[in-house]
Amino acid sequence: MTTTPYTAPDESAFTAGVQRHRRELHVHCYRMLGSFEESEDAVQETFLRAWRRRDTLKEPSALRAWLYKIATNACLDALDKRPRRPTASGEVLWLQPYPDELLEEIAGDEDDPEAAALSKETIELAYIVAIQRLVPLQRAVLILRDVLGCSANETAFVLETSVAAVNSALRRARAAMREHLPERRSEWAPGTDVTAAERELLERYVRYSETPDPEALKRVLADDVRFSMPPEPGIWQGRDAVVQGWIDGGFGSEAFGSMRCLITRANRQPAVACYVHRPGDDGHLPMAIDVLTIAGGEIADIVTFGPSMFGVFGLPPRL
Repeated sequence: MTTTPYTAPDESAFTAGVQRHRRELHVHCYRMLGSFEESEDAVQETFLRAWRRRDTLKEPSALRAWLYKIATNACLDALDKRPRRPTASGEVLWLQPYPDELLEEIAGDEDDPEAAALSKETIELAYIVAIQRLVPLQRAVLILRDVLGCSANETAFVLETSVAAVNSALRRARAAMREHLPERRSEWAPGTDVTAAERELLERYVRYSETPDPEALKRVLADDVRFSMPPEPGIWQGRDAVVQGWIDGGFGSEAFGSMRCLITRANRQPAVACYVHRPGDDGHLPMAIDVLTIAGGEIADIVTFGPSMFGVFGLPPRL
């Protein structure tokens, strides 16, 4: 018997095949790079490299693993060309959010590796920030081994290194993640109707933002709440300091204008899109997206992103 050699598909068939993996590759690149926009570039580079190297794909069943290898190395090349480090206080100034609506494009059940790769703990902002503090090789090894479930041999093949180097990098990466990841606290007390409780908390946050009512806002914030605004440097901590920072920025004043908010989701976390109508404006215009971390029934962390992300979230350009 003779075996028919594998023939690479034509461009249209090849494009259709790789496009099925676009979203999961984008999420993979997002974990590596921490930036939604830079991940778009990395995926485009992945597809270009894949087309140029299509003759190296020997079996159609290996397409997904082959694309992950190309995407991982495209990200490592990007990090090598543009090395960046978090600030001394751990801020990732290039951080961007990931809309939940786009995550839903990856369908699957709990046994599906694509669905497993989207577990909440590995897409939340705290995880994305912590993993950016790893050197690129450790970052890649941790994602391939602990997020995607690749074996040490598979990871060594992807990264073109040895199993011993993979195991060493994984030990270091896990130790660093234990150091950098914040302590995980329960979002809600046992027995809480989470959906109703979260909705009520978000409605209060929106109401006190639109009213505006700084003192009432303090009551929905944890005592040790953290607030940051990448790419702007700086971390405010403590409900009094955070709210006072907003007041110092004009919140609640006539010059600041009125606010309207829409509830959305990012990184498997609740988020609030804020629009502001300043004096002289024609309607409420995009101002910021607040991505919220809830712990113990209070808002424990707020990471605010600028208006450039509204289009990514499919939010209206004005209200």
